[in-house]
Amino acid sequence: MVNDTKGRSERVLLWSVPAVALLTGLVWLAGQSLSDVALLPDRGAAWYEWKLPEPTAWTRLSAWFGYAAHQIVSWALIYYAQTRVHRWSRGLKRVNVIAIAANLGFIALHMLQSRLFYDGLAQDVSIFSSQGSVVLLLVVVLIMENRRRGLVAGRPAPIPAVVIDFARRYHGYLFSWAIVYTFWYHPMVTTSGHLIGFFYMFLLLLQSCLIFTTAHTNRWWTLSLELMVAVHGTLVAVMNSGADGAWPRFLFGFLAVFVITQMHGLGLSARTRRLLLAAWLAGAAAVYTRRDLADLHEILRVPMAEYLVLAVLTLLLWPVALLARRLQTRTTTPAAVREDAR
Repeated sequence: MVNDTKGRSERVLLWSVPAVALLTGLVWLAGQSLSDVALLPDRGAAWYEWKLPEPTAWTRLSAWFGYAAHQIVSWALIYYAQTRVHRWSRGLKRVNVIAIAANLGFIALHMLQSRLFYDGLAQDVSIFSSQGSVVLLLVVVLIMENRRRGLVAGRPAPIPAVVIDFARRYHGYLFSWAIVYTFWYHPMVTTSGHLIGFFYMFLLLLQSCLIFTTAHTNRWWTLSLELMVAVHGTLVAVMNSGADGAWPRFLFGFLAVFVITQMHGLGLSARTRRLLLAAWLAGAAAVYTRRDLADLHEILRVPMAEYLVLAVLTLLLWPVALLARRLQTRTTTPAAVREDAR
Protein backbone atom coordinates (compact mmCIF):
# COMPACT_ATOMS: atom_id res chain seq x y z
CA MET A 1 0.00 0.00 0.00
CA VAL A 2 1.25 3.50 -0.83
CA ASN A 3 1.47 5.67 2.24
CA ASP A 4 0.34 9.17 1.33
CA THR A 5 2.24 10.62 4.29
CA LYS A 6 5.64 9.61 2.90
CA GLY A 7 7.29 11.65 0.21
CA ARG A 8 5.88 14.50 -1.81
CA SER A 9 4.15 14.24 -5.12
CA GLU A 10 6.26 17.19 -6.33
CA ARG A 11 9.24 14.84 -6.36
CA VAL A 12 7.59 13.07 -9.26
CA LEU A 13 7.87 16.29 -11.23
CA LEU A 14 11.66 16.39 -10.71
CA TRP A 15 12.20 13.19 -12.67
CA SER A 16 9.15 13.46 -14.92
CA VAL A 17 10.87 15.36 -17.75
CA PRO A 18 13.89 13.02 -18.08
CA ALA A 19 11.57 10.00 -17.65
CA VAL A 20 9.24 11.29 -20.37
CA ALA A 21 12.23 12.07 -22.59
CA LEU A 22 13.39 8.46 -22.13
CA LEU A 23 9.90 7.19 -22.93
CA THR A 24 9.85 9.34 -26.08
CA GLY A 25 13.20 7.82 -27.01
CA LEU A 26 11.65 4.37 -26.73
CA VAL A 27 8.88 5.52 -29.08
CA TRP A 28 11.56 6.59 -31.56
CA LEU A 29 13.35 3.25 -31.21
CA ALA A 30 10.17 1.16 -31.54
CA GLY A 31 8.97 3.19 -34.52
CA GLN A 32 12.00 2.66 -36.74
CA SER A 33 10.26 -0.23 -38.48
CA LEU A 34 7.38 2.06 -39.53
CA SER A 35 9.48 4.41 -41.65
CA ASP A 36 9.14 2.31 -44.80
CA VAL A 37 5.32 2.12 -44.78
CA ALA A 38 4.00 3.48 -48.10
CA LEU A 39 1.75 6.51 -47.61
CA LEU A 40 -0.32 8.73 -49.89
CA PRO A 41 1.07 12.21 -50.75
CA ASP A 42 0.06 15.27 -48.77
CA ARG A 43 -3.25 16.78 -49.93
CA GLY A 44 -3.36 20.01 -47.96
CA ALA A 45 -4.16 21.38 -44.51
CA ALA A 46 -7.15 19.09 -43.92
CA TRP A 47 -5.20 15.98 -44.88
CA TYR A 48 -3.43 13.73 -42.40
CA GLU A 49 -0.65 11.87 -44.17
CA TRP A 50 0.15 9.11 -41.66
CA LYS A 51 -2.55 6.55 -42.37
CA LEU A 52 -2.66 3.45 -44.52
CA PRO A 53 -3.83 3.89 -48.13
CA GLU A 54 -5.82 0.65 -47.83
CA PRO A 55 -7.00 0.13 -44.25
CA THR A 56 -8.66 -3.08 -43.14
CA ALA A 57 -11.23 -3.88 -40.49
CA TRP A 58 -8.42 -5.16 -38.26
CA THR A 59 -6.32 -1.99 -38.57
CA ARG A 60 -9.35 0.12 -37.69
CA LEU A 61 -10.55 -2.09 -34.83
CA SER A 62 -7.08 -2.29 -33.28
CA ALA A 63 -6.93 1.51 -32.89
CA TRP A 64 -10.52 1.95 -31.72
CA PHE A 65 -10.33 -0.95 -29.28
CA GLY A 66 -7.10 0.38 -27.77
CA TYR A 67 -8.54 3.87 -27.49
CA ALA A 68 -11.81 2.67 -25.95
CA ALA A 69 -10.04 0.53 -23.36
CA HIS A 70 -7.66 3.36 -22.46
CA GLN A 71 -10.52 5.84 -22.20
CA ILE A 72 -12.73 3.64 -20.04
CA VAL A 73 -9.91 2.88 -17.62
CA SER A 74 -8.97 6.56 -17.37
CA TRP A 75 -12.54 7.66 -16.69
CA ALA A 76 -13.01 4.83 -14.18
CA LEU A 77 -9.92 5.94 -12.24
CA ILE A 78 -11.16 9.54 -12.16
CA TYR A 79 -14.57 8.40 -10.93
CA TYR A 80 -13.00 6.20 -8.27
CA ALA A 81 -10.75 9.03 -7.07
CA GLN A 82 -13.64 11.51 -6.89
CA THR A 83 -16.03 9.16 -5.11
CA ARG A 84 -13.69 7.10 -2.90
CA VAL A 85 -10.57 9.21 -2.35
CA HIS A 86 -11.65 12.86 -2.81
CA ARG A 87 -9.00 14.24 -0.44
CA TRP A 88 -5.79 16.06 -1.27
CA SER A 89 -2.37 14.96 -0.05
CA ARG A 90 1.28 15.81 -0.58
CA GLY A 91 2.19 12.23 -1.37
CA LEU A 92 1.10 9.71 -3.97
CA LYS A 93 -1.83 7.49 -3.16
CA ARG A 94 -2.58 4.03 -4.51
CA VAL A 95 -4.88 5.42 -7.21
CA ASN A 96 -2.02 7.60 -8.50
CA VAL A 97 0.35 4.65 -8.77
CA ILE A 98 -2.32 2.54 -10.48
CA ALA A 99 -2.99 5.38 -12.94
CA ILE A 100 0.71 5.70 -13.80
CA ALA A 101 1.02 1.94 -14.31
CA ALA A 102 -2.16 1.82 -16.42
CA ASN A 103 -1.02 4.63 -18.71
CA LEU A 104 2.41 3.04 -19.16
CA GLY A 105 0.62 -0.16 -20.12
CA PHE A 106 -1.52 1.60 -22.71
CA ILE A 107 1.50 3.42 -24.12
CA ALA A 108 3.17 0.02 -24.60
CA LEU A 109 -0.05 -1.29 -26.16
CA HIS A 110 -0.16 1.60 -28.63
CA MET A 111 3.48 0.96 -29.57
CA LEU A 112 2.63 -2.67 -30.30
CA GLN A 113 -0.58 -1.74 -32.12
CA SER A 114 1.28 0.75 -34.35
CA ARG A 115 3.95 -1.84 -35.14
CA LEU A 116 1.39 -4.51 -36.08
CA PHE A 117 -1.40 -2.42 -37.67
CA TYR A 118 0.07 1.10 -38.11
CA ASP A 119 -3.17 3.10 -38.22
CA GLY A 120 -4.45 5.30 -35.42
CA LEU A 121 -7.87 6.91 -35.19
CA ALA A 122 -6.87 9.31 -37.96
CA GLN A 123 -8.17 6.85 -40.53
CA ASP A 124 -11.77 7.59 -39.51
CA VAL A 125 -11.86 11.11 -38.02
CA SER A 126 -10.71 14.58 -39.07
CA ILE A 127 -7.36 16.10 -38.13
CA PHE A 128 -9.31 19.09 -36.83
CA SER A 129 -10.93 16.93 -34.16
CA SER A 130 -7.51 16.14 -32.71
CA GLN A 131 -6.33 19.75 -32.83
CA GLY A 132 -9.66 21.00 -31.50
CA SER A 133 -9.57 18.70 -28.49
CA VAL A 134 -6.30 20.28 -27.31
CA VAL A 135 -7.65 23.80 -27.88
CA LEU A 136 -10.73 22.87 -25.86
CA LEU A 137 -8.52 21.65 -23.02
CA LEU A 138 -6.56 24.93 -22.96
CA VAL A 139 -9.74 27.03 -22.98
CA VAL A 140 -11.30 25.11 -20.09
CA VAL A 141 -8.12 25.79 -18.10
CA LEU A 142 -8.69 29.52 -18.71
CA ILE A 143 -12.23 29.15 -17.33
CA MET A 144 -11.09 27.19 -14.28
CA GLU A 145 -8.35 29.69 -13.43
CA ASN A 146 -10.48 32.80 -13.95
CA ARG A 147 -10.88 33.47 -10.21
CA ARG A 148 -7.20 33.06 -9.37
CA ARG A 149 -5.45 34.86 -12.20
CA GLY A 150 -8.24 36.60 -14.13
CA LEU A 151 -8.48 36.69 -17.90
CA VAL A 152 -7.06 40.06 -18.94
CA ALA A 153 -4.20 41.64 -16.95
CA GLY A 154 -5.35 39.91 -13.77
CA ARG A 155 -8.95 41.05 -14.05
CA PRO A 156 -11.52 38.21 -14.02
CA ALA A 157 -13.97 37.78 -16.86
CA PRO A 158 -17.69 37.77 -15.95
CA ILE A 159 -17.91 33.99 -16.03
CA PRO A 160 -20.74 32.70 -13.77
CA ALA A 161 -19.48 30.98 -10.64
CA VAL A 162 -21.61 27.94 -11.39
CA VAL A 163 -19.76 27.46 -14.70
CA ILE A 164 -16.34 27.71 -13.04
CA ASP A 165 -17.37 25.27 -10.32
CA PHE A 166 -18.74 22.85 -12.92
CA ALA A 167 -15.52 23.04 -14.94
CA ARG A 168 -13.37 22.49 -11.86
CA ARG A 169 -15.44 19.51 -10.75
CA TYR A 170 -15.74 17.69 -14.07
CA HIS A 171 -12.76 18.89 -16.10
CA GLY A 172 -10.89 15.63 -15.53
CA TYR A 173 -13.28 13.69 -17.76
CA LEU A 174 -12.96 16.21 -20.59
CA PHE A 175 -9.18 16.48 -20.25
CA SER A 176 -8.84 12.70 -20.18
CA TRP A 177 -10.83 12.45 -23.41
CA ALA A 178 -8.78 15.19 -25.10
CA ILE A 179 -5.46 13.59 -24.14
CA VAL A 180 -6.31 9.93 -24.73
CA TYR A 181 -8.15 10.69 -27.98
CA THR A 182 -5.23 12.71 -29.34
CA PHE A 183 -2.75 10.06 -28.20
CA TRP A 184 -4.57 7.31 -30.12
CA TYR A 185 -5.30 9.57 -33.09
CA HIS A 186 -1.69 9.30 -34.25
CA PRO A 187 0.27 6.16 -35.06
CA MET A 188 3.50 6.06 -33.04
CA VAL A 189 5.74 7.07 -35.94
CA THR A 190 9.07 8.82 -35.54
CA THR A 191 8.81 12.14 -37.36
CA SER A 192 10.09 15.07 -35.32
CA GLY A 193 6.59 16.54 -35.06
CA HIS A 194 5.12 13.28 -33.77
CA LEU A 195 7.89 12.77 -31.21
CA ILE A 196 7.44 16.29 -29.83
CA GLY A 197 3.69 15.67 -29.69
CA PHE A 198 4.12 12.37 -27.84
CA PHE A 199 6.48 14.05 -25.36
CA TYR A 200 3.75 16.62 -24.65
CA MET A 201 1.04 13.94 -24.43
CA PHE A 202 3.10 11.94 -21.93
CA LEU A 203 3.43 14.99 -19.68
CA LEU A 204 -0.32 15.56 -19.85
CA LEU A 205 -0.98 11.90 -19.07
CA LEU A 206 1.29 12.23 -16.04
CA GLN A 207 -0.69 15.27 -14.91
CA SER A 208 -3.89 13.23 -15.09
CA CYS A 209 -2.26 10.54 -12.95
CA LEU A 210 -1.48 13.05 -10.17
CA ILE A 211 -5.14 13.66 -9.32
CA PHE A 212 -5.73 14.79 -5.70
CA THR A 213 -2.05 15.51 -5.07
CA THR A 214 -0.47 18.91 -4.48
CA ALA A 215 1.65 18.43 -7.61
CA HIS A 216 -1.54 18.39 -9.69
CA THR A 217 -2.19 22.03 -8.80
CA ASN A 218 1.39 23.30 -8.65
CA ARG A 219 1.07 26.60 -10.52
CA TRP A 220 4.52 26.43 -12.14
CA TRP A 221 3.96 22.86 -13.31
CA THR A 222 0.50 23.58 -14.73
CA LEU A 223 1.77 26.74 -16.44
CA SER A 224 4.58 24.71 -18.02
CA LEU A 225 2.00 22.33 -19.45
CA GLU A 226 0.03 25.26 -20.87
CA LEU A 227 3.14 26.79 -22.44
CA MET A 228 4.27 23.50 -23.97
CA VAL A 229 1.69 24.07 -26.70
CA ALA A 230 3.70 27.13 -27.79
CA VAL A 231 6.86 25.03 -27.99
CA HIS A 232 5.09 22.23 -29.85
CA GLY A 233 3.23 24.49 -32.27
CA THR A 234 6.33 26.54 -33.08
CA LEU A 235 8.65 23.58 -33.65
CA VAL A 236 6.13 21.73 -35.81
CA ALA A 237 5.60 24.88 -37.91
CA VAL A 238 9.37 25.24 -38.41
CA MET A 239 9.69 21.57 -39.37
CA ASN A 240 6.80 21.75 -41.83
CA SER A 241 7.47 25.12 -43.50
CA GLY A 242 11.02 26.10 -42.56
CA ALA A 243 12.41 29.24 -40.95
CA ASP A 244 10.38 31.48 -43.27
CA GLY A 245 7.11 29.73 -42.49
CA ALA A 246 4.27 30.50 -40.09
CA TRP A 247 6.07 29.72 -36.82
CA PRO A 248 5.90 33.34 -35.45
CA ARG A 249 2.10 33.16 -35.61
CA PHE A 250 2.16 30.26 -33.16
CA LEU A 251 5.06 31.37 -30.96
CA PHE A 252 3.93 34.94 -30.38
CA GLY A 253 0.27 33.96 -30.54
CA PHE A 254 0.47 31.49 -27.64
CA LEU A 255 2.85 33.82 -25.77
CA ALA A 256 0.21 36.54 -26.17
CA VAL A 257 -2.11 34.39 -24.04
CA PHE A 258 0.74 34.14 -21.53
CA VAL A 259 1.24 37.91 -21.17
CA ILE A 260 -2.48 38.69 -21.27
CA THR A 261 -3.64 35.96 -18.88
CA GLN A 262 -1.29 33.26 -17.67
CA MET A 263 1.57 35.24 -16.12
CA HIS A 264 -0.83 36.98 -13.74
CA GLY A 265 -1.38 33.86 -11.66
CA LEU A 266 2.25 33.41 -10.61
CA GLY A 267 2.60 36.08 -7.94
CA LEU A 268 5.10 38.03 -10.05
CA SER A 269 5.76 41.66 -9.24
CA ALA A 270 4.28 44.37 -11.46
CA ARG A 271 7.81 45.24 -12.66
CA THR A 272 8.49 41.64 -13.71
CA ARG A 273 5.20 41.45 -15.58
CA ARG A 274 5.97 44.71 -17.40
CA LEU A 275 9.38 43.34 -18.41
CA LEU A 276 7.81 40.14 -19.74
CA LEU A 277 5.28 42.16 -21.74
CA ALA A 278 8.06 44.36 -23.12
CA ALA A 279 10.10 41.30 -24.09
CA TRP A 280 7.13 39.82 -25.95
CA LEU A 281 6.49 43.09 -27.80
CA ALA A 282 10.18 43.55 -28.64
CA GLY A 283 10.54 39.98 -29.87
CA ALA A 284 7.47 40.20 -32.09
CA ALA A 285 8.56 43.58 -33.48
CA ALA A 286 12.07 42.30 -34.24
CA VAL A 287 10.82 39.20 -36.08
CA TYR A 288 8.13 40.97 -38.09
CA THR A 289 10.38 43.88 -38.96
CA ARG A 290 12.59 41.38 -40.74
CA ARG A 291 9.61 39.60 -42.30
CA ASP A 292 6.77 42.08 -42.93
CA LEU A 293 5.23 44.42 -40.35
CA ALA A 294 1.96 44.24 -42.27
CA ASP A 295 1.61 40.66 -40.99
CA LEU A 296 2.08 41.60 -37.33
CA HIS A 297 -1.67 41.31 -36.73
CA GLU A 298 -1.51 37.52 -37.19
CA ILE A 299 -0.05 37.04 -33.71
CA LEU A 300 -3.49 37.95 -32.35
CA ARG A 301 -5.22 35.06 -34.11
CA VAL A 302 -4.42 32.50 -31.40
CA PRO A 303 -5.58 34.60 -28.41
CA MET A 304 -8.65 35.86 -30.27
CA ALA A 305 -9.60 32.27 -31.15
CA GLU A 306 -9.09 31.04 -27.58
CA TYR A 307 -11.08 33.88 -26.00
CA LEU A 308 -13.87 33.50 -28.56
CA VAL A 309 -14.10 29.77 -27.84
CA LEU A 310 -14.11 30.61 -24.13
CA ALA A 311 -17.12 32.90 -24.55
CA VAL A 312 -19.05 30.36 -26.62
CA LEU A 313 -18.15 27.50 -24.27
CA THR A 314 -19.24 29.51 -21.23
CA LEU A 315 -22.65 30.10 -22.79
CA LEU A 316 -22.98 26.42 -23.67
CA LEU A 317 -21.90 25.21 -20.23
CA TRP A 318 -24.07 27.62 -18.26
CA PRO A 319 -27.40 25.74 -18.59
CA VAL A 320 -25.62 22.40 -18.20
CA ALA A 321 -23.91 23.59 -15.00
CA LEU A 322 -27.19 24.93 -13.59
CA LEU A 323 -28.91 21.62 -14.32
CA ALA A 324 -26.04 19.64 -12.76
CA ARG A 325 -26.15 21.76 -9.62
CA ARG A 326 -29.90 21.32 -9.33
CA LEU A 327 -29.65 17.55 -9.73
CA GLN A 328 -26.83 17.38 -7.22
CA THR A 329 -28.85 19.41 -4.72
CA ARG A 330 -31.81 17.08 -5.12
CA THR A 331 -29.72 13.96 -4.64
CA THR A 332 -27.93 15.31 -1.54
CA THR A 333 -31.03 16.78 0.12
CA PRO A 334 -33.08 14.30 2.20
CA ALA A 335 -36.50 13.52 0.74
CA ALA A 336 -38.28 14.78 3.85
CA VAL A 337 -36.57 18.17 3.57
CA ARG A 338 -37.49 18.42 -0.12
CA GLU A 339 -41.11 17.59 0.73
CA ASP A 340 -41.22 20.26 3.45
CA ALA A 341 -39.75 22.81 1.04
CA ARG A 342 -42.77 22.34 -1.20
